Amino acid sequence: MQRKIRILIAKPGLDGHDRGAKVIARALRDAGMEVIYTGLRQTPEQIVAAAVQEDVDCIGLSILSGAHMTLFPRVLELMRAQGLEDVILFGGGIIPDEDVPKLKALGVAEIFTPGASTQAVIEYLRELCPVGRLTRSRSIESRTPSSSSRSTGRTDSTRSASRHSRRSMTCS
Repeated sequence: MQRKIRILIAKPGLDGHDRGAKVIARALRDAGMEVIYTGLRQTPEQIVAAAVQEDVDCIGLSILSGAHMTLFPRVLELMRAQGLEDVILFGGGIIPDEDVPKLKALGVAEIFTPGASTQAVIEYLRELCPVGRLTRSRSIESRTPSSSSRSTGRTDSTRSASRHSRRSMTCS
C-alpha cells in the first residue's frame, strides 16, 4: 500500500483567524492526504519541530496578519537547518501580489491567496508529491512544477472545520 502524502498545516504568529486553514486541512484530508493541524499561534520553531517529528512531505502556512515576509523566511531558515530541503513549503492567506515573487525567490513553492479553490491546492500538492515522500536528497527546487503546469487562484477562508489544537486528520 502506498503511503499517503503527509501535510502539516500551521498558523504562525499571533493571527487568531484559522477558518481558512481548517477548510484547507479538511479538503486535503477528504482528498486522501494525512493532515496534521498544529493549531493557532505557533512559532516557526514549533512548526519546524512538528514537521520533523511528523515526517511530513509539505508544510502549509496560513498567514492573515501581514507578517508573511518575516514568518516564511524564518520557517525556511529553520527547515534548512533541520535538513528539510526536500519538504515543500507553501502558504495561503492575505498576501499582497507584489510579495508573492519575493517569497517564491526565497524558496516558498506556492502561495494561494483568497479565491483559490481547494481543488487547486489538492492538485498542486498531488503534482509535487504523487507517491508520498520523495527521497530526502531531492531539493525544493527540483520538486516545484513549472508555473504553466498548474492553476493556483485564491483560497476560500470563509468556512469552518472542527477546532482542535493539534490533530491528525486522516481518511480511513
